Amino acid sequence: MSSRLKEQYNGEIREAMTKKFGYKNIMEIPKLDKITINMAIGEARENEKVLDSAIKDLEIITGQKAVKTKAKKSVANFKIREGMPIGCKVTLRGDRMYEFLDRLVNLALPRVRDFRGVNPNSFDGRGNYALGIKEQLIFPEIEYDKVDKVRGMDIIFTTTAKTDEEARELLRLFNMPFAKQ
Repeated sequence: MSSRLKEQYNGEIREAMTKKFGYKNIMEIPKLDKITINMAIGEARENEKVLDSAIKDLEIITGQKAVKTKAKKSVANFKIREGMPIGCKVTLRGDRMYEFLDRLVNLALPRVRDFRGVNPNSFDGRGNYALGIKEQLIFPEIEYDKVDKVRGMDIIFTTTAKTDEEARELLRLFNMPFAKQ
């Protein structure tokens, strides 16, 4: 499944990017470097079991072991101390990354209620794209009956593109459903 996207990148996507931006060298062509999926769990400060179920969900979705993220600073207003576990993340590269992208674009995003496309302006100025999802239930791997709480997640696409325009075109060629402006 994932090798299809990888082959598509190596063939027609590279060709289309070269035609549009006029790259002279094959190494200039932007590529998808990694996808990072992050879940911040606010209730984890009172109950660490909540974090364990979020980690389990993230591992089911990505097929890779999730890592607990800890607070870097103490924030009194949020009752958080430095070093306290407050979330989890997974970084996908290679075949797992392409396989996840394929499932996200073709299976998960079409299942979002009232979906009109993802925000085309969520680029950071350096060719990386951030996407927020409100519930983990849009992934077909998650069984609705076994979910204890609906949680959102952030999905960050890190590319080697120099500009947002190049990154937007790369993700568009990977069939990312950007909303019409």
